[in-house]
Order: sequence, then C-alpha cells, then structure tokens
Amino acid sequence: MVSLLDGWSVRVGILLGLSLSLLIVWGLDRPRGRWGIALRKRFLLGVPWGTLVSVVGVLAVYLFVQGGWNHWRNPVTVAFASWSYLYPVGMALGSFSHAGPSHLLGNVTSTLVVAPLAEYYFSHFPTERGESSFSSWRTNPWFRAFVLFPIGVVLCGLGTSVFAWGPVIGFSGVLFAFVGFALVRYPLGTVVALSAQGVVHTIYLALQEPQITGQASSSYSNPWWFGIAVQGHTLGLFLGALAGLYLLRRRRVRVSALRTWAGAFVLLMSLSLWALWWYRGLEKYVLFRGLGVVFVLALAILLAVAIRTTDRKSFGPRARQAGTVLFLIPLVVMAGVAIPVNLTAVDGDGTAGVDSGVSIRDYTVMYAENVPNQKVSVVDVSLGGETTQVNTSGVIVVNEDREIWSREVSKGRLAHVGRSTVRVGGLGWTEAVQVRRVGWSADGGGTAYHVWLRPKSGSWRHAFASGPATATPVLAGKNVSIVPRNGRFAIRLTEKNNATLAAAPLPDRNSSVTLGGTEFTRKGGKLVAAVDDTRVVVARKETYRN
Repeated sequence: MVSLLDGWSVRVGILLGLSLSLLIVWGLDRPRGRWGIALRKRFLLGVPWGTLVSVVGVLAVYLFVQGGWNHWRNPVTVAFASWSYLYPVGMALGSFSHAGPSHLLGNVTSTLVVAPLAEYYFSHFPTERGESSFSSWRTNPWFRAFVLFPIGVVLCGLGTSVFAWGPVIGFSGVLFAFVGFALVRYPLGTVVALSAQGVVHTIYLALQEPQITGQASSSYSNPWWFGIAVQGHTLGLFLGALAGLYLLRRRRVRVSALRTWAGAFVLLMSLSLWALWWYRGLEKYVLFRGLGVVFVLALAILLAVAIRTTDRKSFGPRARQAGTVLFLIPLVVMAGVAIPVNLTAVDGDGTAGVDSGVSIRDYTVMYAENVPNQKVSVVDVSLGGETTQVNTSGVIVVNEDREIWSREVSKGRLAHVGRSTVRVGGLGWTEAVQVRRVGWSADGGGTAYHVWLRPKSGSWRHAFASGPATATPVLAGKNVSIVPRNGRFAIRLTEKNNATLAAAPLPDRNSSVTLGGTEFTRKGGKLVAAVDDTRVVVARKETYRN
C-alpha cells in the first residue's frame, strides 16, 4: 500500500496539479490558439531559446568546469572568480561560476522567469517597419535566438566581471542585466515575472524533497546581507538598461514615467539593491539601510528620466541627450573605479609569522588570524568613519600567479563546525584540503586551540596555535591555563603576577596529573581540578556542530 505522503506520490500530485490547473484555465479562457500566436510572434516556435541556451551554459560551467558533477555541494570556486585583469581565466568565467548549489539554484530560477521577458523584448523576429525575417543575418530568427541573444549574455557577463570592484562570482550580475533590459519596456511585467521566482524555486524544492523534518538547533551564519554584491548588481542593471534604452529609441516606443519609476522602485527594493554594507571588524559588518533606500530611489528616478526622454514627440534633442548623459555618468564612474582596482596584484601572502601552510601546485592554503585582507585593503580609502583597511581571520588561500587572495573559511565558522574542506583547482583539475580545529575551553575564559591542514595525499600538518586560555576559578591562589604547545595541550599554574609555578601535558582520558598540590583529572571531555575536598571543572573539550 502506498502512503499518500510517499515522496513519489507527492511529486506526481504536484505535476498533476499543475497540469490540471493549466487545463482548467485553458478551458475557462478558451484561447483558440491566441497564447501560441502571442509567443510565436516574438519567439521562434514559441520558445525562448536564448534563455535556455544561457541556462544550459551556466549549468555546464558549474558541472564540468568547477567540478560540480563530482562535488555538487563543494565545487572549485576560488579559481573562477574575477580576481584581477592579470588573471584572464577568472575574468572570463567569474560571472558564469557559482559558490555552491543554493547560489546556482537561486540565479537559475530567477533567470528562467525574467530572461524570457527580456528575450521577448529583444524578439527573434524583426519588429521595425520595413524589415522582414531572413532578409539579412541580423533578421534571421534562428541566428537571433541561438547566436545574438547568447552573445549578448556573454558580453554582459564579461562586462560585469571587467568593471566590478574586486572579485565577482555568480550569474547575478547578468540576471540584473536581464532585469534592467526588461524593465525598460515592461516595468510592471518585470515585477510580476520576478515575483514568480519564489514559486518556481519552491516547486523545484518540493519535487526534489517533498517532505523534510526540522528541529531547533544552533547554527553559525553571517548576516543575510553579508556578501551581496550590490555594486556588481547595479552594474548589471545599468548595462541591461542601456541596451534596452538603445532598442527603445530605435523602435520609438513610449513608456510611462510613472510605471517605470514604480516598477523600478518596487523591484529593486525587493531584490535588496538597497542592502549597502561594509566591514566593521573581524566578522562584524554594518548595513546602511537608510542610505540604501535613498540609493534605490535615485536609481529609479534616473531610469525613469532616461526612458521617458527617449520620446521624440515630447522631448527635443537636448533633453534626450541630457537624459542619456545622466544615465551614463554612474556607469562611467563605476568603470573608472574598477580599472585601477582590478589592475592590482597580490604582493606576497600578507601572513608573516604563520606557522605553516599546504602547497598544492601554485596554491598555498594556510590559517592565519587578524591579518590584512589583501583584496579589500588593496586601495587605502577612509570615508565617513569607514575604512578599506580590513583585517580577517580564518583559512586563507593564496595564489600569486593568479592574483588570488581569499579567506575561504572564517575563524568563527571553523570554531562552530570544527572541520571543513577547501577545494582548489583550475581548468581540468581539482584537489581538496581538509581543515580541522581541536580546542579546549577554559571555564569562564577563552578557548585554546590548534588548527591542522591535510592535503588529499598527505598527513595532517600543524597550521596554527592560539594563545593560552585561563579559567576563572582560582585554586588556592593559583590561576589555571590551557596552553597549546607542540601540537598538543598543556596545563599551566601561575601566580597572580603571572609567574609560572608548574606546567605539565594535559593528561590522557581517565588519567591524572598533579601540579603544585592540585590534582587534575581528565574525565571524558572535562578537566576536573581537586584541591583537598573541593572539585571544580576548569576546562572542557571544545565541541562542534555541523
């Protein structure tokens, strides 16, 4: 007997429900072919081929270039970001690569709902008077669908890599170009299309995993807005809107300023283009929410002015030129800032004093704390109390030949999960480095810990030792500290003036050691101190959550 909640039953139910819904709507509307005619008017055979080709290309990069086919949840990312003009492979592939499956899925589902609208505006068939299909290569619908539109997608992706400020990875810049392109002609339609992304995403997840079980648990996460590439998204929006404006002017289509402004404001707010953020310290960030709302308002009115002034009947040549220039100024400024930033080179690893690292071909994987982030601090700028001189801690990957300097796993995340895997590689190869943290937390004090690294074909190598951690309890006037030493841990007794009285290695499980009249016994993951008849836990082995 098959349960109604069986996974396959639910999947079939979803597909049947969608099919039945469409049949009911079709029966109510009785389109008599109107739907197909509307699609075939702009699309070859009624299909947005350019969108499908673009999505297949992005999936191919993830699966076969980044190694997602064999490592779906942990592909190579560090080699395929747009680190510098001096690393052409990253520049070429940064906008088409992704950081993981959720990143990929979000961009692909959004593309599937908004790119067809942009492609509809582009059209596989001529829309200008006097032009006919197949009269030239530009009007050939096959060429426009399978060559011109995908070429535009590739050029836009390259543009978002070349003119972004610093490393970029992900198709979202191109996605925002689709948004900008469609927004020019169909402002409210673009709002409706993007709202369908959540529907598509949820249906995909429901088909993949119809039922999940959750429970309360602690987790490690950065603020949701950390890592949003607002500048790259804005750049893509401008590039797409610029192409859309060009078509709008050629086709002499009039678009309402109110619809453009309302559509742009609602859409860009919902897409979190207002989330302007910056670094405020080690794993601490600041969100400029108020300034972000003003920023989106400025973008919306700028877009409305640029679109409305394309109307030749309402505005003269000077007004049209002014509208275009106002729209081009931010784009020129962004490009002007990007060029010197992306011409910088990695000068050493910036981690002097690091214990040791793992070398894999031309990569070095290491662990360091409170060192300058060489990509964020590449230009020294201080403005409004914020600065680009940012320090970071965690697992760092350096490749001077490829101009790569990246913190791949933060100190806080490693402290939470205990183990992680960093994958490095390039075109045609990949290799993983295992990372492990082992620590002891002093009662009421900090945590003393070691970090180890292990390449695929090798043994564990010691990479980092923290400072000592001192427990709050004072035993007969003596302080107790856990000290990392030679890859292991030691117990140290000190007086109030920090003078060391005695020290010994941390005992093995269910063993004891006596220092200065105090017996220390390790019971499982606890270190218990005994003075006369008093017993107190002074340290616990650090535990981790995946």
